[in-house]
Amino acid sequence: MATLATMWKRSSALAAIGERGGIRESDPCALRGLPNDGVFFYSKKIDNSRMIRQADPNASDECWSAVGAGALLLMLGVSIVAPHVALVRSGYQLEAAKAERQTLLDQRRDLEVREAGLLSPVRLNNIAKERNLTSPMANQIVHLDGQNPQGNLASNRTPTVPGGR
Repeated sequence: MATLATMWKRSSALAAIGERGGIRESDPCALRGLPNDGVFFYSKKIDNSRMIRQADPNASDECWSAVGAGALLLMLGVSIVAPHVALVRSGYQLEAAKAERQTLLDQRRDLEVREAGLLSPVRLNNIAKERNLTSPMANQIVHLDGQNPQGNLASNRTPTVPGGR
């Protein structure tokens, strides 16, 4: 089956177009007119400044109904979102507490290591040698065992210092 374009002969198609004022065979470079080229639109300026709108008595009721519905939707949205936000915030607080606990445990471990270093017998002996400290004599040692009826010996007796007064 042939299409419409193949049924016509080129000369008859150009003749039909030429009769309507379209493209003529004599001017092959001429363009056809644009669609709706003969349609003109006019605009008329309208002045509505003298018009006065009448108040609608139902408009305020509709407005308050819309405000109420919006407030209700807002409350519903907040009640749905608020628990999720609280859950996320508590998760952040929990992670912050875990991080603080780990920091405190690290500080405690560091302090225990430092205390052990400060109380080591080697360090104490070195400090004693630098300050010319010696071990106490037998008569300078007072044992506080709590069996003395007169009370505490440390508060009753002054220790004797060798070579002193």
